[in-house]
Amino acid sequence: MSNRRTRGSRQSSGASRISDDQIADLVSKLQLLIPESRSTRSSDKVVEASKVLQEICNYIRSLHREVEDLSDRLSVLLESTESDSAQAAIIRSLFM
Repeated sequence: MSNRRTRGSRQSSGASRISDDQIADLVSKLQLLIPESRSTRSSDKVVEASKVLQEICNYIRSLHREVEDLSDRLSVLLESTESDSAQAAIIRSLFM
């Protein structure tokens, strides 16, 4: 068992290391995914990686809330169309 643990830690510390330049590039790419950041970002502005990661987390949370809201609205819509099973079937088929 200890052999497996040692081998795993050697693998994770060896080939998986990335350079500071690669991290900076990945942070820049993440920053482009944030809608507010795309419109206000200037090319020479350097933003801390921690701030970008925090903004990404907040953006993902907002997307989760939006998905939950849309799911709730869809459930209400499907319940209201239960009397018209053809219409409900069409709506369901769009999501499959």
